[in-house]
Amino acid sequence: MLQGKIALITGGGTGIGRAIALLLARSGVHIALNFSRSEEDALKTCQEIKDLGVRCLTYKADVSKDAQVRSMVSQVVADYGQLDILVNNAGMTHFVEHVDLEGMKEEYWDDILGVNVKGMFFCCRAVASELKKSRGCIVNIASIAGLTGLGSSIAYAASKAAGISVTKSLARALAPEVRVNAVAPGIVQTRWVEGKEEHIARLAADTPLGRVAEPEDVAEVAFSLIAHAGFVTGQIIVVDGGNFI
Repeated sequence: MLQGKIALITGGGTGIGRAIALLLARSGVHIALNFSRSEEDALKTCQEIKDLGVRCLTYKADVSKDAQVRSMVSQVVADYGQLDILVNNAGMTHFVEHVDLEGMKEEYWDDILGVNVKGMFFCCRAVASELKKSRGCIVNIASIAGLTGLGSSIAYAASKAAGISVTKSLARALAPEVRVNAVAPGIVQTRWVEGKEEHIARLAADTPLGRVAEPEDVAEVAFSLIAHAGFVTGQIIVVDGGNFI
């Protein structure tokens, strides 16, 4: 079903993006792997993907810059001849306690909204015509922060809420050819939470399934939306072990 399709994954070198890329590659999907700063990680992940017997190329682009996104997508189509799947995984935050209102600096808002909202939209817009040709799909990586208002900062939670809204709007705008859904994880064991072991342990204790998510937990749901959910669009699937019920 997915054999031979082409997927562009933003922020694909590490964490959730890497897990999704590897899972798709095992089903015969060729991968276009975007990175902004983590070139070494992207190249390592790219080699792991190639070792699975599919093509993989890396593309450096800051998704918050529309011109870079458009250039990247044009190059992906030139290299592969088509584009079928977009996974908007690139994201960023600044850790600021919610009560520290003055600490939530203007430049932090710009950074976070630039990648998490504008970047998501820019990527979706840039791939829209190609995905319409292939009747493809988009999966956006959101967060339960966008549903709860909690998370690493007020701006981060706001950006993820906006991403959920963009997902729903684009599901209508790109229908019927393109499906657009989102996955909203709780806390995930990635480098974002390194050094926060006590916080993770508390969250795990309060989660019905008794642990926090691994990148592979999120990847499995993203994969199901891509491979098996042909009549699902505009949906936000929470992956948090039951913490947000």
